[in-house]
Amino acid sequence: MALRATEKDGALTVDVLVQPRAPRPAVGPVVGDRLRVAVAAPPVDGKANQALARALGEALGVAPSAVEVLRGESGRRKTVRIRGATLAALERLLGR
Repeated sequence: MALRATEKDGALTVDVLVQPRAPRPAVGPVVGDRLRVAVAAPPVDGKANQALARALGEALGVAPSAVEVLRGESGRRKTVRIRGATLAALERLLGR
């Protein structure tokens, strides 16, 4: 399957699979049709979502505040919008 990601109106929308309590933060690889994002934070009180925003922001060169969870706020499978990020930047990050 291909990664589900689209670029529209200056923002990148991508489906992610969050791995909380990982030994170290990491963005990638693609698992099925989702981008795997490992975060060290536990899935408690929104800490994993905050860590997700930091990891994606750092990897794509945008502020963490530019990352918004659209769907899946309390689950591992999420859809996020990243303002200021491009599909080309994501492809470079993944080495494609």
